Amino acid sequence: MDSTGKVAVVTGAGSGIGKRTALALLGSGYSVSLAGRRLKPLETTAREAGAGNSIALVVPADVTNPDSVRDLFSKTKDTFGRLDLLFNNAGTGTPPIPLEDLSIELWKNVVDTNLTGAFLCTQEAFRIMKSQHPRGGRIINNGSISAHSPRPDSAPYTATKHAITGLTKSTALDGRKYDIACSQIDIGNAATEMTKRMKTGVPQADGSIAVEPTMDLDHVASTVIYMASLPLEANVQFLTVMATKMPHIGRG
Repeated sequence: MDSTGKVAVVTGAGSGIGKRTALALLGSGYSVSLAGRRLKPLETTAREAGAGNSIALVVPADVTNPDSVRDLFSKTKDTFGRLDLLFNNAGTGTPPIPLEDLSIELWKNVVDTNLTGAFLCTQEAFRIMKSQHPRGGRIINNGSISAHSPRPDSAPYTATKHAITGLTKSTALDGRKYDIACSQIDIGNAATEMTKRMKTGVPQADGSIAVEPTMDLDHVASTVIYMASLPLEANVQFLTVMATKMPHIGRG
């Protein structure tokens, strides 16, 4: 894929899926705004990209804060002149807490990050993409297997990932008139810090504890690269990439 000259924003770019995907985009010739709450991990991502034709712009940003999101996209436009791709990846969860014991603070933190954050970034991306020349762009939302089926004690995360599916559909519909495509990648058991616990066993729907297989992050990054490589006349609306043997099909 020859994507030299294209510009992307990746949220949650300091670690895990966001970091690996940002590096893959940079390696493919994209200039990338690396967004996340913590400066040092973003700087590490930029260093690991090495030298090349693409550019990594480090922009500390809090996706739950409208002013911070506006600043992220303003700096992206001021630096690169346009926006071709937004990867809405920033997300968080809670420890496995029974639904009835969840605090409202924990609930709001997940909703604000996973759902409202994605909305705010999408809104700013629309404003740039619809007015630039050539017009349009692509938005890829990081859903989850939890957009289809919950794990035990995961109400905030599961609720927001189901809501991301609705946001993806609305964005795809509302973006048509502006040549903006929107899709969703649902990821299952990618090997990140968050999934380390899979190796020692995690609760299953039947109350048991089981070790679950994981897959390398490169499989996720290469899938996002493929989705981003399509011309705007084509769209992968929903795509699931998961560890082959994870207990999703037949869960429960």
